Amino acid sequence: MFDLISRYDILDAFWVTIKLTFFSAIGALILGTIVAGMRVSPIPVARWVGSAYVSIFRNTPLTLILVFCSIGLYNTLGWELAGESLDNNNFRWAIVGLSVYTGAFVCESLRAGINTVSIGQSEAGRSLGFGFAQNLRLIVLPQAFRAVISPLGSVLIALTKNSTVASLIGVAEASFLMSEMIENEAALITIGAIFALAFVILTLPTGLFFGWLAKRYEVVR
Repeated sequence: MFDLISRYDILDAFWVTIKLTFFSAIGALILGTIVAGMRVSPIPVARWVGSAYVSIFRNTPLTLILVFCSIGLYNTLGWELAGESLDNNNFRWAIVGLSVYTGAFVCESLRAGINTVSIGQSEAGRSLGFGFAQNLRLIVLPQAFRAVISPLGSVLIALTKNSTVASLIGVAEASFLMSEMIENEAALITIGAIFALAFVILTLPTGLFFGWLAKRYEVVR
Protein backbone atom coordinates (compact mmCIF):
# COMPACT_ATOMS: atom_id res chain seq x y z
CA MET A 1 0.00 0.00 0.00
CA PHE A 2 2.69 2.49 1.01
CA ASP A 3 4.66 1.63 -2.11
CA LEU A 4 1.65 2.58 -4.25
CA ILE A 5 1.16 5.82 -2.34
CA SER A 6 4.82 6.77 -2.79
CA ARG A 7 4.74 6.18 -6.57
CA TYR A 8 1.61 8.20 -7.36
CA ASP A 9 0.58 11.77 -6.57
CA ILE A 10 -2.49 10.77 -4.57
CA LEU A 11 -2.38 13.91 -2.43
CA ASP A 12 -2.29 16.13 -5.52
CA ALA A 13 -5.26 14.27 -6.99
CA PHE A 14 -7.30 14.72 -3.82
CA TRP A 15 -6.28 18.36 -3.66
CA VAL A 16 -7.94 18.79 -7.06
CA THR A 17 -11.03 17.02 -5.66
CA ILE A 18 -11.08 19.39 -2.68
CA LYS A 19 -10.79 22.44 -4.93
CA LEU A 20 -13.56 21.13 -7.19
CA THR A 21 -15.81 20.59 -4.18
CA PHE A 22 -15.01 23.95 -2.59
CA PHE A 23 -15.58 26.15 -5.64
CA SER A 24 -18.58 24.13 -6.79
CA ALA A 25 -20.13 24.38 -3.32
CA ILE A 26 -19.82 28.17 -3.40
CA GLY A 27 -21.37 28.32 -6.86
CA ALA A 28 -24.16 25.93 -5.90
CA LEU A 29 -25.01 27.86 -2.73
CA ILE A 30 -25.20 31.16 -4.61
CA LEU A 31 -27.18 29.72 -7.50
CA GLY A 32 -29.43 27.62 -5.27
CA THR A 33 -30.26 30.61 -3.06
CA ILE A 34 -31.18 32.75 -6.08
CA VAL A 35 -33.37 30.03 -7.57
CA ALA A 36 -35.04 29.34 -4.21
CA GLY A 37 -35.93 33.04 -4.02
CA MET A 38 -37.37 32.82 -7.51
CA ARG A 39 -39.45 29.78 -6.56
CA VAL A 40 -41.19 31.66 -3.73
CA SER A 41 -41.36 34.96 -5.63
CA PRO A 42 -44.74 36.69 -6.09
CA ILE A 43 -43.85 37.08 -9.79
CA PRO A 44 -45.31 34.15 -11.80
CA VAL A 45 -42.58 34.23 -14.47
CA ALA A 46 -39.85 34.00 -11.82
CA ARG A 47 -41.61 31.06 -10.18
CA TRP A 48 -41.92 29.31 -13.53
CA VAL A 49 -38.24 29.83 -14.38
CA GLY A 50 -37.19 28.57 -10.94
CA SER A 51 -39.39 25.48 -11.22
CA ALA A 52 -38.14 24.76 -14.74
CA TYR A 53 -34.51 25.05 -13.61
CA VAL A 54 -35.00 22.59 -10.76
CA SER A 55 -37.01 20.13 -12.87
CA ILE A 56 -34.45 20.15 -15.70
CA PHE A 57 -31.19 19.94 -13.77
CA ARG A 58 -32.37 17.72 -10.93
CA ASN A 59 -33.55 15.11 -13.45
CA THR A 60 -30.59 15.37 -15.86
CA PRO A 61 -27.62 13.03 -15.26
CA LEU A 62 -24.54 14.87 -14.03
CA THR A 63 -22.46 13.03 -16.63
CA LEU A 64 -24.55 14.55 -19.41
CA ILE A 65 -24.21 18.04 -17.95
CA LEU A 66 -20.42 17.82 -17.70
CA VAL A 67 -20.09 16.38 -21.21
CA PHE A 68 -22.30 19.17 -22.55
CA CYS A 69 -20.15 21.79 -20.79
CA SER A 70 -16.86 20.34 -22.05
CA ILE A 71 -17.70 19.06 -25.52
CA GLY A 72 -20.67 21.27 -26.33
CA LEU A 73 -19.79 24.65 -24.88
CA TYR A 74 -16.00 24.45 -24.87
CA ASN A 75 -14.95 22.23 -27.78
CA THR A 76 -17.83 22.91 -30.17
CA LEU A 77 -18.82 26.51 -29.43
CA GLY A 78 -15.36 27.59 -28.28
CA TRP A 79 -16.45 29.15 -24.99
CA GLU A 80 -13.17 29.39 -23.09
CA LEU A 81 -12.90 30.03 -19.36
CA ALA A 82 -9.11 29.83 -19.09
CA GLY A 83 -7.47 30.90 -22.32
CA GLU A 84 -6.26 28.02 -24.47
CA SER A 85 -5.34 25.68 -21.61
CA LEU A 86 -7.29 22.42 -22.00
CA ASP A 87 -6.71 21.28 -18.41
CA ASN A 88 -7.76 24.60 -16.87
CA ASN A 89 -10.80 24.90 -19.11
CA ASN A 90 -11.96 21.39 -18.26
CA PHE A 91 -11.44 22.09 -14.56
CA ARG A 92 -13.46 25.32 -14.68
CA TRP A 93 -16.20 23.83 -16.82
CA ALA A 94 -16.42 20.97 -14.31
CA ILE A 95 -17.01 23.57 -11.59
CA VAL A 96 -19.75 25.16 -13.70
CA GLY A 97 -21.43 21.81 -14.33
CA LEU A 98 -21.23 20.70 -10.71
CA SER A 99 -22.51 24.07 -9.50
CA VAL A 100 -25.48 24.08 -11.86
CA TYR A 101 -26.39 20.48 -10.99
CA THR A 102 -25.94 20.80 -7.22
CA GLY A 103 -27.65 24.20 -7.18
CA ALA A 104 -30.97 22.48 -7.96
CA PHE A 105 -30.66 20.35 -4.80
CA VAL A 106 -29.55 23.33 -2.72
CA CYS A 107 -32.61 25.20 -3.99
CA GLU A 108 -35.03 22.46 -2.92
CA SER A 109 -33.41 22.11 0.51
CA LEU A 110 -33.55 25.84 1.03
CA ARG A 111 -37.13 26.11 -0.22
CA ALA A 112 -38.09 23.51 2.38
CA GLY A 113 -36.43 25.72 4.98
CA ILE A 114 -38.31 28.77 3.72
CA ASN A 115 -41.58 26.87 4.13
CA THR A 116 -40.77 26.26 7.81
CA VAL A 117 -40.62 30.00 8.52
CA SER A 118 -43.86 31.23 10.01
CA ILE A 119 -45.90 33.40 7.67
CA GLY A 120 -46.22 35.85 10.53
CA GLN A 121 -42.51 36.59 10.19
CA SER A 122 -43.00 37.72 6.59
CA GLU A 123 -46.08 39.71 7.49
CA ALA A 124 -44.12 41.47 10.22
CA GLY A 125 -41.46 42.41 7.67
CA ARG A 126 -44.06 43.75 5.27
CA SER A 127 -45.60 45.79 8.07
CA LEU A 128 -42.20 47.45 8.51
CA GLY A 129 -42.21 48.42 4.85
CA PHE A 130 -39.86 45.72 3.57
CA GLY A 131 -40.19 44.68 -0.08
CA PHE A 132 -40.06 41.04 -1.13
CA ALA A 133 -36.29 40.92 -1.69
CA GLN A 134 -35.51 42.77 1.52
CA ASN A 135 -37.94 40.61 3.50
CA LEU A 136 -36.40 37.47 2.04
CA ARG A 137 -32.82 38.58 2.71
CA LEU A 138 -33.23 39.98 6.21
CA ILE A 139 -35.97 37.84 7.75
CA VAL A 140 -36.75 34.65 5.86
CA LEU A 141 -33.42 33.35 4.53
CA PRO A 142 -31.46 33.59 7.82
CA GLN A 143 -34.08 31.41 9.51
CA ALA A 144 -34.35 29.09 6.51
CA PHE A 145 -30.61 28.42 6.45
CA ARG A 146 -30.65 27.56 10.15
CA ALA A 147 -33.48 25.08 9.56
CA VAL A 148 -31.71 23.20 6.75
CA ILE A 149 -28.10 23.00 7.92
CA SER A 150 -28.17 19.19 8.03
CA PRO A 151 -29.72 18.77 4.54
CA LEU A 152 -27.21 21.22 3.11
CA GLY A 153 -24.43 19.19 4.71
CA SER A 154 -25.77 16.08 2.98
CA VAL A 155 -25.82 17.96 -0.34
CA LEU A 156 -22.20 19.00 0.17
CA ILE A 157 -21.15 15.42 0.94
CA ALA A 158 -22.94 14.26 -2.21
CA LEU A 159 -21.13 16.99 -4.14
CA THR A 160 -17.77 15.69 -2.89
CA LYS A 161 -18.60 12.23 -4.21
CA ASN A 162 -20.12 13.58 -7.43
CA SER A 163 -16.87 15.40 -8.18
CA THR A 164 -15.47 12.04 -9.30
CA VAL A 165 -17.58 12.35 -12.46
CA ALA A 166 -15.29 15.21 -13.55
CA SER A 167 -12.70 12.58 -14.52
CA LEU A 168 -14.92 11.88 -17.52
CA ILE A 169 -13.86 15.17 -19.12
CA GLY A 170 -10.20 14.79 -18.21
CA VAL A 171 -10.00 16.57 -14.86
CA ALA A 172 -7.12 14.95 -12.96
CA GLU A 173 -8.93 14.46 -9.67
CA ALA A 174 -8.96 11.39 -7.41
CA SER A 175 -11.03 8.98 -9.50
CA PHE A 176 -9.00 9.90 -12.61
CA LEU A 177 -5.83 8.81 -10.82
CA MET A 178 -7.55 5.71 -9.45
CA SER A 179 -8.47 4.62 -12.99
CA GLU A 180 -4.86 5.15 -14.07
CA MET A 181 -3.56 3.13 -11.11
CA ILE A 182 -5.97 0.26 -11.81
CA GLU A 183 -4.74 0.11 -15.42
CA ASN A 184 -1.09 0.05 -14.38
CA GLU A 185 -1.14 -2.01 -11.20
CA ALA A 186 -2.38 -5.47 -10.23
CA ALA A 187 -3.62 -4.46 -6.79
CA LEU A 188 -7.28 -3.67 -7.33
CA ILE A 189 -8.37 -4.29 -3.74
CA THR A 190 -5.52 -2.23 -2.29
CA ILE A 191 -6.17 0.68 -4.65
CA GLY A 192 -9.89 0.58 -3.89
CA ALA A 193 -9.19 0.54 -0.16
CA ILE A 194 -6.84 3.54 -0.42
CA PHE A 195 -9.35 5.69 -2.25
CA ALA A 196 -12.33 4.53 -0.19
CA LEU A 197 -10.48 5.45 3.00
CA ALA A 198 -9.43 8.80 1.55
CA PHE A 199 -13.02 9.70 0.64
CA VAL A 200 -14.19 8.72 4.12
CA ILE A 201 -11.53 11.03 5.55
CA LEU A 202 -12.86 13.81 3.31
CA THR A 203 -16.57 13.36 3.95
CA LEU A 204 -16.79 12.18 7.57
CA PRO A 205 -15.49 15.43 9.12
CA THR A 206 -17.91 17.36 6.89
CA GLY A 207 -20.85 15.34 8.20
CA LEU A 208 -19.73 15.75 11.80
CA PHE A 209 -19.20 19.49 11.34
CA PHE A 210 -22.63 20.08 9.83
CA GLY A 211 -24.19 17.89 12.52
CA TRP A 212 -22.57 20.10 15.15
CA LEU A 213 -23.73 23.24 13.34
CA ALA A 214 -27.29 21.90 13.16
CA LYS A 215 -27.37 21.30 16.92
CA ARG A 216 -25.68 24.62 17.65
CA TYR A 217 -27.95 26.76 15.50
CA GLU A 218 -31.14 24.72 15.29
CA VAL A 219 -34.38 26.71 15.37
CA VAL A 220 -36.34 26.13 18.55
CA ARG A 221 -40.06 25.92 17.83
